[in-house]
Amino acid sequence: MTIEELLEKYAKGVLDFSGAELAEVNLSGTKLSGVNLSDANLSVANLSGINLADANLSYAKLNVARLSGANLSGAILNNSSLNVANLIRADMTRAQLRQASLIRAELIRTDFSRADMCEANLNSADLREATLRQANLRRTNFSEANLRGSSLREANLEMANLNAADLTSSDLSGANLRDSELRQANLCMANLSGSDLSGANLRWADLRGANLAWADLSGAKLSGANLTGADLSHANLTNASLVHANLTQAKIIKVEWVNAELTGATLTGAKLYATSRFGLKIEGIKCEWVDLSPTGDRTIIQNFHGDELREFFNTTPPTIRIIVDLPLEHEANFVIAGIYYQIAQEYEGLIQPPSVENSNRRTVFTFRVENDEALLSTAFMAILPFKDATATQKIIHTMVDLIRQEVITSQSFKSPALAKKLIILLEEAMNKSKIIKQTKKHLEVAAKLNFFKAPTQTILTNSSAHSLTIYDSPNFGKRFVNRSPASSSVDNTSNESEYNIPSLKTIIDFVQSFYFIH
Repeated sequence: MTIEELLEKYAKGVLDFSGAELAEVNLSGTKLSGVNLSDANLSVANLSGINLADANLSYAKLNVARLSGANLSGAILNNSSLNVANLIRADMTRAQLRQASLIRAELIRTDFSRADMCEANLNSADLREATLRQANLRRTNFSEANLRGSSLREANLEMANLNAADLTSSDLSGANLRDSELRQANLCMANLSGSDLSGANLRWADLRGANLAWADLSGAKLSGANLTGADLSHANLTNASLVHANLTQAKIIKVEWVNAELTGATLTGAKLYATSRFGLKIEGIKCEWVDLSPTGDRTIIQNFHGDELREFFNTTPPTIRIIVDLPLEHEANFVIAGIYYQIAQEYEGLIQPPSVENSNRRTVFTFRVENDEALLSTAFMAILPFKDATATQKIIHTMVDLIRQEVITSQSFKSPALAKKLIILLEEAMNKSKIIKQTKKHLEVAAKLNFFKAPTQTILTNSSAHSLTIYDSPNFGKRFVNRSPASSSVDNTSNESEYNIPSLKTIIDFVQSFYFIH
């Protein structure tokens, strides 16, 4: 069939040209939208600027064809062959390319937005600055492909093969990369924020300066990966393997990485804040110093000597224990749940409910805290439902004020930045406490119940396993002293001034054991 015959029939409304032999033809700039060229041979054809929107090219041969600037939006190219084809700046939006072959194809700045390329083969293809937003790339083969500066935002790359692919400065934010193959991939400066990389193979991948904030890397394989300067803020690294990974100066802020394997990893200069340091495998870990400041501005530096590094990464979770000198009854249990839920709505430090141990004499509430410096301010909020709140809060306020004075008058306090942070956090807690007292009705209910009038103890334990009792009610443990067996009401009438503030040395020693500060 000649070009003239094809165009003449198309002009008359004929659309079916399936199986046509059109190798090496020149159809550049023509309009053939909606045409059926399935099984056609268009190899080495010049199709530059052609309009093939919504055309059927399934099983077609387009090897070495020129399709630069072509419009293939909505076209069907399932099982087609486009090896070494030139599709530079082509419009492939919404196109179907399932199991298509585009080996070594030129796809620079090609737009594949919302295209279906499931199980397509793009081995060694050139996709520099290509757009693949929201594309279906499940099980697609991008091995050794060039995707520098490409946009794969919210694309589905589940189980895709990106082995040794170049994804430098690419945008993969919100993408699904679950169980994908990224071994030795170059992801330097890539944006992977909010992406799902759970179970992905990133062994020996280059992730220098990559943005992995809020990414799910649970169960990911990152052995030997280079994460120098990468942002892992809020990432999930639970059960991830980071054996011999390089995390030099990486941003590890509010990361969840319980059971992560860090054997032989390097963390020198890492920005480590509000991230737990327990439940990790750290044999042979290398780290000269870490930045513990909230913003990563190096105002709190921790240097390591001797066995200090092992001690630092074998910490316990910071906790607050409130011990109530009465067993928890059903009504009080209901009220306390409501109170802590309402407090959490205002104060995120109590977003996790406490664990509760109840005996026939006492109740213990244990709150896990994200980091040491939040202990005092969170305790200020946690005690709110109880009558002892006033006394306990006064002690906490006094403690922070003593720390502030110590920083001003003495050079012995080793971290002024930490003291400043404690003051800021307490001021925030005080403001939130006022709001809660004014608006939350559950506190009024609690005030009428014996359980919340009972004597309490408040004990803080920091990540270095140092404990400090900040309040111990004078009536604690005296419920059965000089009391008839028939009496069951709580008598907590001791003067609130009858409590002991921990000594200045005790307070300073406790605070300066945060993070193993030296």
